[in-house]
Amino acid sequence: MSPASTGASTSVDAVSPVRSSDSAADSRMAPGGPGYHRMSFALFLAGVATFALLYSTQALLPLISGEFGVAASEASWTVAAATGGLALFVLPMSALSERFGRRTVMTASLAVAVSVGLLVPFAPSIGALVVLRAVQGAALAGLPASATAYLAEEVRPKALVTAIGLFVAGNSVGGMSGRVITGWVAQEWGWRVAVGVIGAIAVACAVAFRLLLPAPKHFRPGSLRPRVLLGTVRDHLSDPLLRRLYAIGALFMTVFGGVYTVIGYRLTEAPFSLPQGIVGSIFLVYLVGTVSASTAGRLVGRLGRRGALYLAGGTTAAGLLLSLADSLPPVLLGLVLITAGFFAGHAVASSAVSKTATRGRAQASALYQSAYYVGSSAGSTVGAMAFHSGGWAGTVTVGVLAVLGVVTITVLGSRAARVAALRQPVPAH
Repeated sequence: MSPASTGASTSVDAVSPVRSSDSAADSRMAPGGPGYHRMSFALFLAGVATFALLYSTQALLPLISGEFGVAASEASWTVAAATGGLALFVLPMSALSERFGRRTVMTASLAVAVSVGLLVPFAPSIGALVVLRAVQGAALAGLPASATAYLAEEVRPKALVTAIGLFVAGNSVGGMSGRVITGWVAQEWGWRVAVGVIGAIAVACAVAFRLLLPAPKHFRPGSLRPRVLLGTVRDHLSDPLLRRLYAIGALFMTVFGGVYTVIGYRLTEAPFSLPQGIVGSIFLVYLVGTVSASTAGRLVGRLGRRGALYLAGGTTAAGLLLSLADSLPPVLLGLVLITAGFFAGHAVASSAVSKTATRGRAQASALYQSAYYVGSSAGSTVGAMAFHSGGWAGTVTVGVLAVLGVVTITVLGSRAARVAALRQPVPAH
């Protein structure tokens, strides 16, 4: 998911440097130049396919529960397994892309993921469905691990933010449309046809991606060197600030994953009793998150990073509490606040990771993504378990506790910063 979507990282200075002369650097793509529009559209389609597949079952959980006769906590594993697979494999995939190339890894990842996507509608049991979704998530890990690296190597620096923005837009569109489309299709033809439609759309996106994406010209393969990779990871995990940022990303995603995994159950039950198509359309609220993520930079400029995190946490908590109402308008407003707060907090934390890591930023970003998707898996599972035992109030309680965790970590970070400042030696005059 990216700052504007489901967590794709926007760190771009974490890749193998482009060892080229100035004239070679000028040959990189730029808006209006050869290959730029093809490249941008190709990665947009890759983002659509990735996040449409990743969250394809989230809006369908009540129907999956009904067919297999399982509780929300069991059906939620169809989401948690996919995000958990991505979390486990994003770091290894980032290493593979350093050795075998960005386009190669992205192509292979999409090929495996869409192939599995065509098998998902035929899952004979909830266990088989969960296994297929885990494999799918692991395969999709190659996309966020490689896309920004490809852009950093093949696009001129001045055009890089725009190019990454298009990839992030694809993530947002995929994450949102996958949920909305499945909701309406499932209302008429059931969840199996719905995920089949998403699989077919993903196949078309994957084929177009491979045909459109220009061959890399500036990639320089490196060795896998596990010892170096493990050393870099160990250094990042030993940094207190990075550990706090990873925890904040995971906790924010715990709230978000729990809420959007369970909200379908709540809205299809009394007193709302909404049809599946309308429930799927609830995910249009994601557009609010795109706006809040884009304004996170201005929030940090006015309030500082910690102030922005406090505001994001407070907004998320207010939305959680408002969603306890038994009337649809305050519930929808609560979802708007939860979404806005989550995306703002995620954008602040993920961008801080890139600024904090002075070396090995690709691995620092991959670790953040791992923590982020672990939070998604935990939120989906724990939020559903809480709903099963305590209703929507149980899910809200899990979310509020996660927000309190964000606030506590931010307070501890403020104290650590003050202590570090006091220990700085006073310069002699």
